[in-house]
Amino acid sequence: MGLWTRVKRSMRALFGGLIERTEDPELILQQTIRDMRDRVPELNNSVAQVMATEKLLAKNKERLETQVVELDSKIRASVKMGRDDIASAYIGQLQQAQMDLQKTSQQLEHANLASKQALKARDNYVLQMQRRTAEAMQLINQSKQAKLQEQLAQTMESFEIGDDASTFSEMRDKIDRRAAAAEAKLQLGSASVDSQMQDIEREALDMQLQDKLLAYKREMGLLPSATGVAPQALPAENESSAAEEPRAVLTNGKRNS
Repeated sequence: MGLWTRVKRSMRALFGGLIERTEDPELILQQTIRDMRDRVPELNNSVAQVMATEKLLAKNKERLETQVVELDSKIRASVKMGRDDIASAYIGQLQQAQMDLQKTSQQLEHANLASKQALKARDNYVLQMQRRTAEAMQLINQSKQAKLQEQLAQTMESFEIGDDASTFSEMRDKIDRRAAAAEAKLQLGSASVDSQMQDIEREALDMQLQDKLLAYKREMGLLPSATGVAPQALPAENESSAAEEPRAVLTNGKRNS
């Protein structure tokens, strides 16, 4: 294999690969549709020219037919008038007109056939263009769907669910820790307030018990008089009744003695 052949093969392979990678099926199909539509006016012009030729030949045929009729009348009139020379001249013109009429008739037949074929070809092309356009649109839709599927596949390939799952787990643990810490603080605050209230209530109860004990001792004469001592809080109604019972018992005991 020659060097130039190998170079050409390499260049074709290189540029062929580049062209293949840069080709967009959607753009190519759309351009193909535009090209097919652009050919319709050209076909219409061609058909119009063929039909114009047919119409022109038809007019020429009508003119020649009229000319033949007129020449035939002139020949008859010349013969009737005894002008054979003029009749001979008209006969020559008549023969030429008849030959032209025959040729024109043949040409008109061919033109008529050509017009029908041109119209049929134009209609077939339009029909084929419509079918190809519909097929191209389907292919374009398939290409778009394929692109979307490729993008989705690339997205799914680049999507690492493990990373996001670990992120969710990390954030969940962090939120759980913050919620547990807040709940513990709230519970601790409530417990400290409750314990303080219980301590106060317990201290108040002890103070009441000490006051009652001192009252008993004073009534029994075991303690000096409470003169000059700050007055103690008056016992409640139920407490006064409870204190009067031992006082009555002590009084009765002294009397009996």
